[in-house]
Amino acid sequence: MTELLTGWNELIFAFVLFVASHLIPARPAIRERLMRHIGKAAYLAGYSTLSIVIFGWLIAAAGRAPYVALWQFAPWQMWIPNVIMPFVCLLLAYGIAAPNPLSIASRDEAAYDPGHPGIVGLTRHPVLWAAALWAFAHAVPNGDLAHVILFGLFGTFSLFGLVVIDARKRRALGADEWRRLSRHTSFVPLAALLAGRWLPSLGEINLFRLVAAVGLYIGLLVLHAPVVGVSPFSPL
Repeated sequence: MTELLTGWNELIFAFVLFVASHLIPARPAIRERLMRHIGKAAYLAGYSTLSIVIFGWLIAAAGRAPYVALWQFAPWQMWIPNVIMPFVCLLLAYGIAAPNPLSIASRDEAAYDPGHPGIVGLTRHPVLWAAALWAFAHAVPNGDLAHVILFGLFGTFSLFGLVVIDARKRRALGADEWRRLSRHTSFVPLAALLAGRWLPSLGEINLFRLVAAVGLYIGLLVLHAPVVGVSPFSPL
C-alpha cells in the first residue's frame, strides 16, 4: 500500500479522499444519522479534525508529487496571496461565527435577522468564498502542475459547493422563505451592496471577530515558513 501511494498516486488518492470526506457527510440523511448516533458536538469535532488531517495530507502530497513547471516563478506573484489573505481571514472570522441559515458553518440560526444579515449580506457563503479565494490566490506563485491541480481543484470544488448549497437550501426552505431570508444577501460578494439591497452598519462590526481575523492573518504569516516550509514574503 505504501509503495502505491507515491508520486501522482498519493496526490490523486488524497484528493479523492478529501472530496469523499466532504460529499458523503454533506448528504442530509447521512449527516442527521451520524448526529443522532454520536451527538452534534462529537460529529462536528470529528468532522473538523478529519477534514484538517486530510487537508494537511493533501498539501503534503502535492509537495511530494513530481515537479512539472507550468510557468516561471516571479517575486511579484507572492503579493497575490499576501493581498488576498486578509480578506480570506475576515470572511472566515466573521462567517464561521455568524448566524446563517443559508450556508454552511452556521451558529444559532434562530438569531439570524434577514433585515440585518451582517456578513451574510456581503455574501451568503463567506466560508466557501474564503476557501476559493485562498486556493486561487495560492495558485499564482505555485506554477507547477501538482500545485496548480491542488489549488485549482480546491477552488473549483469550493465554487461548486456554493451552487449546490444555494440550490439545496432553496429547496429545503421553500421559495417564499428563501426570498424572505435572502433578500438582503447575494451569491457573489458585494453584489447586494452594489445593488443597494444591503447597507452595512458600524453596529454590525464585531471587534472580537475583527481582532481574530487580524490575529489569524499574522499567525499565518509567522507560521507559514516553519509549518509549510515556504516563506510567504517576496524575496528581494
